[in-house]
Amino acid sequence: MGFLAGKRKSPDDEEDTRSSLASGFPMDDLNDDVLERVLSWLPPSCFFRMSSVCKRWKSSQSSTSFKLACSLIPTRDPWFFMLDHHHSSSSSSFVFDSTENAWKNLNRRDFLHPRRDFIPVASSGGLLCFRCSISGDFLLRNPLTGSSRDLPPSPVSQDDNKPLQAVAMTTTATTSSYNLVTISGEIPNLSFKIYDSNTDSWSKDQELELAKNNDSSQHDDTDIGTVYFLSKTGNVVVASNNLQRSPSKQYSSVITVTEDAEETVYFLSSYGTIVACDLTRRCFTELPKLLPPFLEYSIDLVECNGTMYVILLSEFFQSATLRIWRLDNNRDWVQVGMLPPALSHELYGKKGDINCVGGAGNKILVCFNTSLPEVYCRYFVYDLVAEEWSELPRCFKDGEPMDFVSALSFQPRIEATV
Repeated sequence: MGFLAGKRKSPDDEEDTRSSLASGFPMDDLNDDVLERVLSWLPPSCFFRMSSVCKRWKSSQSSTSFKLACSLIPTRDPWFFMLDHHHSSSSSSFVFDSTENAWKNLNRRDFLHPRRDFIPVASSGGLLCFRCSISGDFLLRNPLTGSSRDLPPSPVSQDDNKPLQAVAMTTTATTSSYNLVTISGEIPNLSFKIYDSNTDSWSKDQELELAKNNDSSQHDDTDIGTVYFLSKTGNVVVASNNLQRSPSKQYSSVITVTEDAEETVYFLSSYGTIVACDLTRRCFTELPKLLPPFLEYSIDLVECNGTMYVILLSEFFQSATLRIWRLDNNRDWVQVGMLPPALSHELYGKKGDINCVGGAGNKILVCFNTSLPEVYCRYFVYDLVAEEWSELPRCFKDGEPMDFVSALSFQPRIEATV
């Protein structure tokens, strides 16, 4: 304790002390456990460069203890896996790193490209889920490590021709387990199946029926009537009960889990209403519409920190607005964010569509895409905590701009196992 006694040190003396301490404890002298704990806090993009620093860092990159240290990081800012018109089946896979606010091309060692005819349909934690458009089988992949596995085929039901409505996924960071939920059928005859990674099997009962909640305030099949909507090309389409969506968001849905482990899956019905499926009570409810149908130009759902949000693009009186809503405990819609009018008005009349995704860190990505060749896609991020909007720069490859129709959100975690 003697070095603490005596007169107070000058700023120059304190700087010399810090320098000597820093030089006296180089990182090479840290034991492996401490070094790996330090490295685990690096931005995820640094993981790709660890192998080129030194042999010790390279060995840490693949060690079990380093992955354990990474798993102790509670959350990481999301990366947004971007989907183009070909569902990212091209030779490049782009992500937006919300930590470094930069685009990244992850085409190294063919990490992100599953087999032919597999398209991305869901994500959770550090994993992406792909579905085969032919067989309906699922594949799980960690986009950082490239590790993947095929899920066992879903059990065949008596009526296997029922249309697939939603695919949702949850992960548990503490146990490295995950569940996949699929919802099939047409309202009011909905059913669901669950895949549990702990047992590597689907629901024993094959299919679990969902009963319609008695206080559901929306339509029955008999009073749907005629629905008018805008197609991807901007043409007015008349349909009785067949609202088409972009293939990249065909099974778009979100799942929320309460502290009591109650799970609810939300998805858009074929005629544009939001359906809430309570998996615990095995019932579903059609939620009240936010605006009159003729004002709801484009709509999508996202999940952030256990809460479901609705993003709605509407047009009225030669103006466009883009707003974010959530449902309160009284089943009333509450607005939580609105794109500044200067930006939203630029979307008016562009015949565009919004596809959105939520992520860790309370961030929501809105992808605006259009079929008009003279209008390029635009991407906005809303921070629910800071209540701030930002527009992402364009993404370029070989000097040419890239356009994306939607995205999936995942946490960049090398420890996530399939």
